[in-house]
Amino acid sequence: MTRLKQALIWSSIGLAQVAASIAISSATIAAPTKAITTDSTPTSSSNPVLIATANPTIPTVATAQSTNLMLWNNLPTWLLLPLVTGGGIVGLVFATGLVVISEREVGVVVKKFSFSGKGLPADRLIAMDGEAGYQADTLAPGWHWGYWPWQYSVKKERVINVPQGQIALVIANDGCAIPPERILGKVITSNDYQDARKFLKNGGEKGRQLGFLTSGTYRINTALFKVITADTAQKHGMQAAQLMLTRIKSDMVGMITTLDGRPIDQGEIAGSTIPGHDNFQNGQKFMQQGGRRGLQEQILLSGSWNLNPWFVQVEQVPMTEVPIGYVGVVISYVGQAHEDISGDAFTHGDLVHQGHKGVWTEPLYPGKHPINTRVMSVELVPTTNIVLNWSGRMERHHYDEKLSPLTVLSHDGFTFDLEVSQIIHVGALDAPKVISRVGSMQNLVDHVLEPTIGNYFRNSAQDCTVLDFLDARSERQSEAADFIKVALRSYDVQAIDTLIGDIHPPDDLMETQTERKIAEEQRKTYEVQQLAQSQRQQLVRETALAEIQEDLVRSEENVKMAELKASSKVKEAAGAAESIRLKAAGEAEALRAIGQANADAYQAGVESLGNQNYTAMQLMQIIGERNVRVIPEIMVGQNGNGGGLSDALLSMLLWNQTHEGQPLPMGQAVKPAATPHPATPTTRENVTATPEKAQRNGQRIEPLAPPIAPPLAPPNMPQFDQ
Repeated sequence: MTRLKQALIWSSIGLAQVAASIAISSATIAAPTKAITTDSTPTSSSNPVLIATANPTIPTVATAQSTNLMLWNNLPTWLLLPLVTGGGIVGLVFATGLVVISEREVGVVVKKFSFSGKGLPADRLIAMDGEAGYQADTLAPGWHWGYWPWQYSVKKERVINVPQGQIALVIANDGCAIPPERILGKVITSNDYQDARKFLKNGGEKGRQLGFLTSGTYRINTALFKVITADTAQKHGMQAAQLMLTRIKSDMVGMITTLDGRPIDQGEIAGSTIPGHDNFQNGQKFMQQGGRRGLQEQILLSGSWNLNPWFVQVEQVPMTEVPIGYVGVVISYVGQAHEDISGDAFTHGDLVHQGHKGVWTEPLYPGKHPINTRVMSVELVPTTNIVLNWSGRMERHHYDEKLSPLTVLSHDGFTFDLEVSQIIHVGALDAPKVISRVGSMQNLVDHVLEPTIGNYFRNSAQDCTVLDFLDARSERQSEAADFIKVALRSYDVQAIDTLIGDIHPPDDLMETQTERKIAEEQRKTYEVQQLAQSQRQQLVRETALAEIQEDLVRSEENVKMAELKASSKVKEAAGAAESIRLKAAGEAEALRAIGQANADAYQAGVESLGNQNYTAMQLMQIIGERNVRVIPEIMVGQNGNGGGLSDALLSMLLWNQTHEGQPLPMGQAVKPAATPHPATPTTRENVTATPEKAQRNGQRIEPLAPPIAPPLAPPNMPQFDQ
């Protein structure tokens, strides 16, 4: 056991010596080029020992041997075998140069010395041809042989992990110098900076890189590349937010400013649109195709973008909103060369197609539009009716904010204030013309409408007195509307209406006018009251008439009925008269005929009998036919009885009593009542029957000849009874 133990001890001492020598050589190689003094004084042994006085921590061989002997002599026997085994493994590792890299690591190799003696150029940091120093090639996960500790030092670095939603920036410590016209190193095909040899061989440039790492895991040679992630951003003077994906909201646009590229051309304010660079995510293509540094025409729309903050700065602004009732006229300060398309008739401005510099001929209609407001401006033009007030009232659009009532001078020397409202309309297709002509809607109000309307009313007021202006207000308003409509049409503005508001005449004049008006109103009041009284009287009259209306109607009806009856009687009388006239004419004709016949018969009788004889015959015939009494029934005379006149009167009284007051028939004598004639008494009907009565009885009565009264007998003539 003692011999075995001693053998093990000496073996350990030998390995310790080898390790010490390796450590010394390593320290010597790795030490800086400071002065290292050595002492060549030999020790008790024949082999000299180097003593590094510059670094007292490097042990000498003798010290190592003495230390090992003391250590091993004090160790128990059961620990010697594992230690010897471990020492053998360590010795094997050192002897074969084995390096083990795990799956989440990358090995960065440092070559301590080169057998060829070739050194790195002064401007290089990474060795590519076996020179001593940092090596371009790294060690991937696994076992790697031949990297003897005395020649190589392998630094195990963790892989670079870029989380989702982030990027990582890269700084190259070696490579070509970046040209002065650029600030970022160009992108080199190097497997996302994982192949350092390709990067350097293909002309990679040192410094900040245009390329960057997106989310993922990368094995980066940290000796060549320094990687800045969100976790390490503050160590490099950056904010973690700068290494996040650039997210543009849905109602926003991103204004782009590039920090690298060619200078912007003279006379331009922004770089023109460059195709094919995937919205500034591929900076190398942007640079290769002539991209300009500075403000860009192109914008970013909503979405997430991988952008290098060393290359691109993004400012988010809201989209340009055109409200309902408006259009947006675009004025572009960038684009293709100016080319006027307005035509010869439009001489007060220029219009261009979309994409050119100038006022675009097509307006923006209501909605949200992604417009780069850094290189373009949008003038909103109302397409609804705009009311402008020359008064103390202001509309919501504020175009009339600076307008005030017009102060005008009348013909009679009075100054008074006049309030006016003007309604205008600008069509959607006319809006670009208006903006091209005057620049803005406020300029239209200040430079066109205000002087046009103000001067018109000032001129109009001087043609009449204040009172005439007040009286002819409607005519003045109509004339103003016609004039202003024609004047604004030349500016492509439609004048809808011109309205005169309040008129403020001088107080003295208004006081006189007010008194006159009050007097006139009083007169009108009196006239109205008088008319009211007249109407009241009329009402009373009509009321009274209404109350007697029934009687009045009845009276009117009676009058009408009386008139009808009178008319009927008149017509009846006229008919009767006509009947009598006709009857009389007929009877007269009959009488004439009878008379003519009688005359003819009488003439014939006279001719045959003679005049006297025929007359006597006719007379007797008449007496016989008419029952004419030749001798009277009552004779008053003197006789022996002494009756005389009293008898005659008595006879007449008796007649009257028996005949109920009927008069004595014409031509009949009064007979004494005591001795009536036995024959049928002659009554009034028998004697005085009229032709009309005879006709009613169906008899025909010839007209009677006048009765012939018998001559009175002489006093002594004897009386005859009938």
